[in-house]
This record gives sequence, C-alpha cells and structure tokens, in this order.
Amino acid sequence: MADFDRVKLLAARYRAASERPYLASALYSLTVVPTAAVPTMAVDRHWRCYVSPAFAAATPVPELAGVWIHEVAHLLRDHHGRADRLTAADQRDRLRVNVAQDCEINDDLLADGLALPQGRVEPGSFGLAAGRLFEEYLPLLPPFAACSDCGSGAHGVPGEWEIGDGGRGGVTPVEAEALRRHTAEAMRAHRRNRGSLPGGWQRWADQVLEPAVDWRRVLAGAVREAVAWAAGAIDYTYHRPSRRTAALRGVVLPSLRRPLPSVAIVIDTSGSMGEDDLAAALAEVTGVLREVGVGGNRVTVLACDADVRTAARVTSAQQVELAGGGGTDMRAGIGAALALPERPGVVIVLTDGHTPWPEAPSSSRLIAALIGADPPAPPAWVEAVRVPGAAGA
Repeated sequence: MADFDRVKLLAARYRAASERPYLASALYSLTVVPTAAVPTMAVDRHWRCYVSPAFAAATPVPELAGVWIHEVAHLLRDHHGRADRLTAADQRDRLRVNVAQDCEINDDLLADGLALPQGRVEPGSFGLAAGRLFEEYLPLLPPFAACSDCGSGAHGVPGEWEIGDGGRGGVTPVEAEALRRHTAEAMRAHRRNRGSLPGGWQRWADQVLEPAVDWRRVLAGAVREAVAWAAGAIDYTYHRPSRRTAALRGVVLPSLRRPLPSVAIVIDTSGSMGEDDLAAALAEVTGVLREVGVGGNRVTVLACDADVRTAARVTSAQQVELAGGGGTDMRAGIGAALALPERPGVVIVLTDGHTPWPEAPSSSRLIAALIGADPPAPPAWVEAVRVPGAAGA
C-alpha cells in the first residue's frame, strides 16, 4: 500500500469544514480508514470513510475537499436507508444506484462552486435535468459495468473491504439522525444569516426539519393492522384435526384456525375525484393486501358516487372499472359492502372526503384514504389516512 499522507487528507477535510461550516459536525464525525481496496474514497453505514492512499496522494487538496463533502452527503441524505426501500431488482444493481445518487449530490456541489475530480458524474452527463432525487434518476440511467463504488453508506450493499458492525469507530443510527438534524439546523441558520444554499441542500434541510408524512407507508400500516385485527378471531375446525388427536385413541380433536378476512374497497368515482390519484391509492392498497396474503376472491371492489355502480371480485387494480362521475354519498357504498354475502372484516374507502358518513361504526374495521388537498375529516371512529393529490405525492 502506498504511503498514506494523512496530513494532506485532514487538511482537505479542514478546508471543507471551514468553507462549509454547516457541514463541519458531520465531516468530523467520519472515521478515516486507509485501504488500497477502494479506488478513491467511500463510506459505510457506520460513517467510516475508506480512503485510497494513492488517490489521496494524487488529488489536489481543493478536489479532496469536494470528495469529503460528496461522501458525507451520501450519509446525510440517508442514501443507504433510501436504497433499502428500492425494489429487489434495483437493489441488486448497486452500481446504477450509486450513479443515480452521485447525480443527486454532484449537481448541488458543482452549483456551490466546489472542485471535484475528473471523471465525476452529473445529470448532464446523461442528458438529464439537475435538481432531482436519485430515485427519479434511477429509471432513466443505463446499466453500468463499472463505476465508482461509494460503499454501503451510499447504495446499501457492504463491500468486502468494509469493517462491519463490530469494528472500530463508527456512528450509531441514533447519532446519525442527531447529526442530520444538527446539520439541517446549521444550514437553516446559514441561509438566514449569510445567504442561500444549493436547491438540493435546501430541500433536504427542510425535509429533515419539517418532514412530510409518507402517505404510502401510513396507508400500508393501517391496512396491515386492520387485516391482522380482522384475522384475530380464531375458531375450531375439524377439516384438519389437531396434532394431539394421535395421542387419544378413538377421539378426534379439532384444530384452531385463523380465518383469512375478506376485504371490501369502496371507491369514490364522483366527478371531483382525480383518476390518477385514485389509481395510485388503489394500487397501494391492493399491493399491501397481496403482500399480507389477502388476494384473489377475498377482495371486492365497489365503485360508488351517489349510488353503487359496480361490485366485483378482483385480483389487480387494472381490473377495476371506475364508473360513475355524479354526486357523492359513500354511505351507499359502505352499506353495500357490509351487505355482501360474505361480510368483510375490513372496508377501505378511497374518497376525497366530501361525503356523508354512516352515523355509527359497524363490526367491520373502516379505513378512509382521503385523497386530495385539505379533505374534510370523517367521524372519529373512522381510521383516516391523508393521501395528497398528484402534485403533492
């Protein structure tokens, strides 16, 4: 391994922290690990910064300062946490994920006047507009056979050269969240006292300090909890005898079963509802139901405005016909759902909220996905999840 010029590397970090003081706490929380296993610099989930001695020796201090900021940006923006929420196919393509993340970071760094080494990637390298999140860049990028690997602190996949959970140094997840909030507050103070920040950093700081609720996660949690609640009732069945039957000659004991609940989805198809918003909410609900094992003939979808238009058992959102377009009265749809031959354990209503509601709760769990800006609140016994319109999603 080449001689490691730690003084030069730390001088570059000092320069980065001095010129961007709002990043100082995050930069000085990184533990330096010299290794020839990385071509440039990389970070892991534990805020260790792996540095190639040869790269540090060959790179001017101003560019090293830019790389310091680039690497800490992966961690501040929680790129590894966000990568964990990608599809399995995208997670396997970690190099493409890394390039998308670099595009998200580097457009801000270049707009801020930072020097970066030759060979850097930026949105313009692929004919893409600046200012997007890496999740937006990802489907627009080609596959890559090789590119810079910024480590598990970026794309989430640990490299063979990473120390792992039990190694020296590192930052805990709780400490990382505190560092993110402290940095966001320092950025806000910088904007108030000294001037502006690049757009991506402004958006990130605002999101950390005033986080927007992820409606998809809230809706998914509500649906999972409701299905678990509806399936909580257990009963005895002789279709599959108890395993203890073998120990009792001449006696057949029943086994316990947990029935799979049926679910009714009531869709508001009145003229005030946007079809794109409806489709997004319906896809989210049917995806969660499929994930928890409720699918096939266990789901009935009813399209309703002031009256019930259609009722059908479906296996995918694409099978739903959104008939309607008149006034709004979800009581008709909820009543029709509760009158189905197999009474649903869970009723999910997708509506803009401008509707009368039943006067009292029923034995079925009722969830309302309220779509659009500022929907009126349903009764307190209805479990409500707010779904912003297409512009706010």
